[in-house]
Amino acid sequence: MHRVVSLFLPRWPTDRLRRKSGDASPPPEAPLVLVGRSGRRRLITAIDANAQARGVRVGMAVTKAQALVPGLIVIDADPAADAEGLDKLALWVLQRISPVVMVDPPDGLVIDTTGADHLHGGEAAMLAALVRRFASSGVEARAAIADSWGAAHAAARFLKGEVLVIPQGQSEAMLRPLPLAALRLEGETIGGLRTLGFERIGDILDQPRAPMTLRFGPELGRRLDQALGVLAEPVDPVRSPELVEVRRVFGEPIGAAETIARYTGRLVEALCLELEKRGLGARRLDLLFYRVDNALQFIRVGTAQPVRDQKRLTRLLCDKIETVDPGFGIEGMVLVAIEAEPLGQRQTITSLVQAPEPDVSDLIDVLANRIGENRLCRFVPVQSDVPERSVARVPPLAPASGATWDGDWPRPSRLLPRPEPIETMALLPDHPPVWFTWRGVRRRVQRADGPERIRGEWWKRDAEMTTVRDYFRVEDETGERYWLFRSGDGEHENSGSQRWFLHGIFG
Repeated sequence: MHRVVSLFLPRWPTDRLRRKSGDASPPPEAPLVLVGRSGRRRLITAIDANAQARGVRVGMAVTKAQALVPGLIVIDADPAADAEGLDKLALWVLQRISPVVMVDPPDGLVIDTTGADHLHGGEAAMLAALVRRFASSGVEARAAIADSWGAAHAAARFLKGEVLVIPQGQSEAMLRPLPLAALRLEGETIGGLRTLGFERIGDILDQPRAPMTLRFGPELGRRLDQALGVLAEPVDPVRSPELVEVRRVFGEPIGAAETIARYTGRLVEALCLELEKRGLGARRLDLLFYRVDNALQFIRVGTAQPVRDQKRLTRLLCDKIETVDPGFGIEGMVLVAIEAEPLGQRQTITSLVQAPEPDVSDLIDVLANRIGENRLCRFVPVQSDVPERSVARVPPLAPASGATWDGDWPRPSRLLPRPEPIETMALLPDHPPVWFTWRGVRRRVQRADGPERIRGEWWKRDAEMTTVRDYFRVEDETGERYWLFRSGDGEHENSGSQRWFLHGIFG
């Protein structure tokens, strides 16, 4: 099913200005407006949240707004810079979310995420992460996903909420209560419809199409069909001249998987030649398929390090050909290296004494493209006495930092994501438990070693100044070994809850 995201930036001109100005930007609490000219009049074209809260509106005369809000900061609008900034945002989203991204001027982006959401944890998680990233950069954003561009556009701008996921097949039900402006109609058409008593999209959905078309022209019906997904509205992906790109147009449409794989190999060969000329290696590739019905399919693969190996890149792309729906045929293919890094010539050094270091980057690339690169990682030591803080996740091929774990105390091979409470009985406060119950199973302790006392990191939080954990290594009657701890020292109440927890399992 086709899925499209509409990213709405309601205050893009003012947010862009504040972000670009840096330290010289107006104070965050100061009301800010941007103005332009309409004939001889100076009108407000954009406002920030502070100005809106004080009653300023887009289209208001500047003199009226200044009289209404003392201390109002007025700056000339720069539509060209706003448009250029949107293009840069589109390229940024292109590299991180989906290869099909288009600018939706003057304040948004359109993203075709069909088949790409699972790489980001699902649709809701993908949109939430995107909105958070913009918010951290000082740009207010709202995102909606639906079955069509028109439905997503309407939801992002006329429904409440920063993240909106319209379930598949529910676009019509969502559109019915929305105002006519959600259809992206001309102002004259909206005025004519209101004159006839139509206020909501649902009011015109139930009307005969022929009389409406005769009076208002074909645009009304076209916008309705686009919003409902009946009429395709292709998303033309943005491109940068700096990207390395090769393309192939076919005289006759192709559709067989073997044919697609053959031409994929030829495109990879041409791309690698171009990358070699520039001294680059691909880190992320997009293979786009243009169908005869104007629909767009795509494959995205990534690599853990710069790669210019034709066989390797071809295999990664061909592994995903089965996800492509050729429809009635593919009339063109485009291969783009959306991320590339410098890659020089490498000399292979052989030794009769030492075996060459194994190269696992090919395996990592295969796994990352199947399950998602964010699910593949490597654990490295971190200097911390608190067990759950003593490891960190890094990319699989991240260079070794040289850090090690200090101390002679053994650590379990499996550390639980968080300590789990258990029921126990100990003869004395500083003794190990005689038995414990974990996940409904009671285990009798045969051997134990400890305690190992670990104190909180008082320099991070005041609450950890008196925190204490006493850890024990215990073995049950079946030979299984566990890592238990008591929260607190057994004497002082402020040192912990005095409850027992299971934190790890020894291999």
